[in-house]
Amino acid sequence: MANIYIYDEFSPEDTAMMQALYSRSPKSVTEHVDKVKSSGSGKFMETFYVGYGHASIADCGSTTIFIEGISILADKAIQDWQLYSGQETSTRYIDMGKQAIIDPINTPESQKIIQRWMDFYINNQEKVQEHLMKKYPRKPEEDEIVYTKAIKARCFDITRGFLPAGITTQLSWHTNLRQAYDKICWLRNNPLPEVQKIAENILEQLKEKYKNSFSQPIIDEQENYRKNILNQHNFLKPKKIEGLNIQTDIKNEDLEEFVDIINNRPAKTGLPGFLGELGTITFEFIMDFGSFRDVQRHRNGICRMPLLTTELGFNDWYLEQLPEDLKHEATELIKKQQVLIEELEATPEIKQYYTAMGFNVFCRTTYNLPSATYVIELRSGKPVHPTLRKIAHEMYYSITKKLPNLKLNCDLEPDDWDYRRGLQDIIKK
Repeated sequence: MANIYIYDEFSPEDTAMMQALYSRSPKSVTEHVDKVKSSGSGKFMETFYVGYGHASIADCGSTTIFIEGISILADKAIQDWQLYSGQETSTRYIDMGKQAIIDPINTPESQKIIQRWMDFYINNQEKVQEHLMKKYPRKPEEDEIVYTKAIKARCFDITRGFLPAGITTQLSWHTNLRQAYDKICWLRNNPLPEVQKIAENILEQLKEKYKNSFSQPIIDEQENYRKNILNQHNFLKPKKIEGLNIQTDIKNEDLEEFVDIINNRPAKTGLPGFLGELGTITFEFIMDFGSFRDVQRHRNGICRMPLLTTELGFNDWYLEQLPEDLKHEATELIKKQQVLIEELEATPEIKQYYTAMGFNVFCRTTYNLPSATYVIELRSGKPVHPTLRKIAHEMYYSITKKLPNLKLNCDLEPDDWDYRRGLQDIIKK
């Protein structure tokens, strides 16, 4: 009979040591616990992980980093990592009106751009909510508190398009010790100075807490290599395309062997991972930066970080949801802001801080079959932001046209008001 033990009370380095001892000793973990207590993990990690390149040992110890007061651009840089796990502030549920804003240029001109975006966002919350209540009046059977929350959530769905990407947010990053260092090596060479400083700050704190796991020497040749790559390729440049493009090396006949697996799959159940060997699917599409952030949350694939500019225009959906007087005001605001952003004396990378999240970006994602299926099905549902849901539906139609043998469990009903948004909250029991 198997012996099962759970030890969660030790530090990440202690836990890593206890696991590593399995590779060199047939003894029970109960004895390894005593060894950790008597010798300590610090010397062990210094000797076997850093000293001799046994990086897998650091995979066995994890930590959670809480990062606050950074721009959404920096937030996305940290999350631009297939191994990222964590959570961030949702602009769909939280009023961002009181958040500080990162202004790297800090001139009267840059401050003016930020202030105009925020004035529109803050001053029109009440008007948008009143418009929504007229459009979607509360039904007798609907709880007033839940209904009010749903109205506010829908309002944030709309007004978040006018938030500049320099708005500050917060996120958690749960990672093992090796992944933390690997990612930091890229972050400290990011084109954005803000991200570089955040990386150095994180590394400094990790060194202080886990000095034996973060004592690696900096190798100039490696640093220069990363910096050159990121300076050229960190951001996917804007590209004008019509509709959604799809490319795949999966053939419809490839799926014939697995028709029973595909057709008998229950809703909300993923395809088996081994189907990933059939090939990949690449989607290219235009979508607002606000909703790109939700696509990027899917880690099991490649999702390039787009460069946020005004070049591809402001997403029509945000304007279509406003009452007529506000729609006209917003349209004029966007025109003026585009000119002011263009006139800023800054690189395209820095101008992102002053560009609102409702502006469209060029997106490219690549998934294997199980991952593509998961993303399309999850993002096809009504609780998803409408601009992303529209893309998920286009993904559905394009992939099922290419692969008729592929059955997907998607919600393809038209968008509608969803009172249940008011139930999606974390509250005290």
